[in-house]
Amino acid sequence: MTSLRRGPETELYGPVKRFLEELGFAVKGEIGGCDLLGVRDGEPPVVVVCELKQAFNLELVLQGVDRAAASDEVWLAARLSIRGKGREADARFRNLCRRLGFGLLGVGADDQVHCLLSPTALMPRRDPRRRSRLLDEHRRRQGDPVPGGGSRAPIMTAYRQQALVCARALAAGPRRPRDLAASVPKAAAILHRNVYGWFERTAHGVYALTPAGHDALARWPVTIETTS
Repeated sequence: MTSLRRGPETELYGPVKRFLEELGFAVKGEIGGCDLLGVRDGEPPVVVVCELKQAFNLELVLQGVDRAAASDEVWLAARLSIRGKGREADARFRNLCRRLGFGLLGVGADDQVHCLLSPTALMPRRDPRRRSRLLDEHRRRQGDPVPGGGSRAPIMTAYRQQALVCARALAAGPRRPRDLAASVPKAAAILHRNVYGWFERTAHGVYALTPAGHDALARWPVTIETTS
């Protein structure tokens, strides 16, 4: 069996391995094409991949991209440039790695490892409320009634679907919100808000369908299943 030939990158292995071990990872080299693979016990275990290069460059980033799908964290490690003018000092390079969620480790001439950038989430949630609204709409909307692609036609939202259920019930004659509650739990709020102008109050607590409501039923004749 031939011995493993030591190259420039292998000189970084020891210092980087010790760094990751101090973070609680059990580290082994050259597993599945990864320079280093670290595993930290847990349920499920945390898997970290680290790729080594003598200098930070695009090839190192591309290796990280290739490894990202099979790991929980990706670290990129390279020698720090002697004059401090390497890629590690380039704000654009750091920003790219930050957006990709990669950590950066710089190994000095004395083999000291410096954490230049910690792994971060790929796309930080800048608007959690909007994300929550999107998820809620996706869950409540029945079926897939609107083709994507920028149509200017009114969108069949979950709210519109529920309003149509109310409209169909009122097409048979005036009703009270409680008469619709079994099919549409939020019927009272929908009738009161009257977002689309489909409903009108004809007596205390009694609603009827307007001409606009009848037009809406003609426009969207497909029956929609009710939801809770």
